[in-house]
Amino acid sequence: MRELIQLIDEMLNAGVLKNYAIFDALAQMRYTEAVVTMDADILIGVEDEGLAVLSPIYAFCKDRGYLPEGEAIRVGSWPAQFIPVFDDLSKDAMESAERDDIDGLRVRVVRADYLAVMALKVGRAKDRLRILALLESEATTIENIAKLAKQYNLLDRWMKFQEQFLDES
Repeated sequence: MRELIQLIDEMLNAGVLKNYAIFDALAQMRYTEAVVTMDADILIGVEDEGLAVLSPIYAFCKDRGYLPEGEAIRVGSWPAQFIPVFDDLSKDAMESAERDDIDGLRVRVVRADYLAVMALKVGRAKDRLRILALLESEATTIENIAKLAKQYNLLDRWMKFQEQFLDES
């Protein structure tokens, strides 16, 4: 992980990335018990929004000996997927990320409430489990999720989730 964080810092310093935040399963581990993950997912902010948005990242990594593996770039033992922000929710999640310490280095990690609402939006079984784990660990609250769900027009999904998984009656 250390090698990946150092690479991200290099990309920031070189201007290849404007901003970033670790998200998905790797970010969840900041808040809950360890979960199985095969890669590191990194939300990124970049200047170019065209079809070749990832080209500068791939070129930067290749120049340093990090080569693509399918949809990811292998950085040490981690396949890393660099995912450009894709909507207002992901952009705000990246921009409001919190700093944490991993392997002695500072890294930006998506907040628990944003992880939950992003999972709510996707809606797979593993996403519903992610929301429950974040709530159980008290990393976020029902109220925080509801507030963000409302902000991103997901309140209906949140209400349905609550009825299915949180109502005790």
